[in-house]
Amino acid sequence: MLRRSLLYTLAGAREAQPPFPNVPVQTHQGRTVHFYEDLLKGKVVTVNFMYAECTGICPGMTANLLKVQSALGERVGKDIFMYSITLKPGHDTPHVLGAYAERYQVKPGWLFLTGRPDDVELLRRRLGFVDSDPALDADAGEHIGLVRFGNEPFGRWAACPALSRADQIAESILQIAGQGRTTG
Repeated sequence: MLRRSLLYTLAGAREAQPPFPNVPVQTHQGRTVHFYEDLLKGKVVTVNFMYAECTGICPGMTANLLKVQSALGERVGKDIFMYSITLKPGHDTPHVLGAYAERYQVKPGWLFLTGRPDDVELLRRRLGFVDSDPALDADAGEHIGLVRFGNEPFGRWAACPALSRADQIAESILQIAGQGRTTG
């Protein structure tokens, strides 16, 4: 059962959601891929926004999502894919994001992404990572600390604070994926 205090279900019906942008993005490994066709289509995914030189919540979110990756174990990169998109694409090149991923010892199945500023902004808005206060929304230092996760083939999407307990986030991801409980 999903923890209602942790999980915020997004707009229900798949047809109510606009299609995901298929913009090109670059991975921290230097590959260019298309966001929808290559990363989301037919997959269970997690998505969050961050930037490499953040002194606010980004380091804590990344550290916590590393625990989520560990809790999901072998499923990550096979059944579940993790994506972190930079809010500062002008600075966070694939090289910078690669160093960031290495610093946190991120395992396979989790990609850090950058792209053209307009494309990253389109992704941020279409994925719902916006603040209702326009002044806060315009300040990258005040970004929303959520992780969104979903089962694209079934149109099931949810989000929770990225600093929630890692085991609860992992459990919620598995529920969305229809894969049951974590082990351990």
